[in-house]
Amino acid sequence: MADYFLTAFEPSGETLVNERFEAENEEAAKMRGEALLKEKGLHSHTHRVVNAAGKLILFHR
Repeated sequence: MADYFLTAFEPSGETLVNERFEAENEEAAKMRGEALLKEKGLHSHTHRVVNAAGKLILFHR
């Protein structure tokens, strides 16, 4: 399992969520990140999922 980080932002740049989670691989991390965003009602906000090394896995603007 590897660490991934989900961050979502307001249009002003304010951070709404900055959360760490674990996933088996990048595809699982992308799916988990999307699920977390839907749970929190933030799917339409600017968001990203990155791995612990900073590689961008998911991005929406």
